Amino acid sequence: MLVLKDEHATLDVGRKLGALIGQGDKIALSGTLGAGKTTLARGILAGLGYGEEVPSPTFAIVQQYEPPETRIPVAHVDLYRIDDPEEIPELGLDDVLEVGAMIVEWPDRMPDVFWRDALRIDLEITEDGNRRLTWSAGDAWKDRWPLT
Repeated sequence: MLVLKDEHATLDVGRKLGALIGQGDKIALSGTLGAGKTTLARGILAGLGYGEEVPSPTFAIVQQYEPPETRIPVAHVDLYRIDDPEEIPELGLDDVLEVGAMIVEWPDRMPDVFWRDALRIDLEITEDGNRRLTWSAGDAWKDRWPLT
């Protein structure tokens, strides 16, 4: 468990995580609205080299980032508006993992089996307004997570 005291701390963890990401990696970000999922994703993208503004992909659903702006291709995905899991294959997410990585907000819209080797992060707002970050890490992450 990590306690993130402010937005800067959330971005910092994200940047460190972004430096670890490789081809085929999946990061699942869970938490209530306002818990910091998009802020963490912004930090991850910064750690991958992206220096511009990172919008929430809530309405676009999938926001692609490509080299040279990022070290590897990355899809930032927000499944909040997906009601039917049968819509997900139309997003082409499997193609992303062949060459890059994926950061997904609201991952519970996808089958659990998809997340088997993923880094699953849960963000929770604590009573004092901090964020509590907990995780489970698949085998693909065993030598990289948790951050040291």
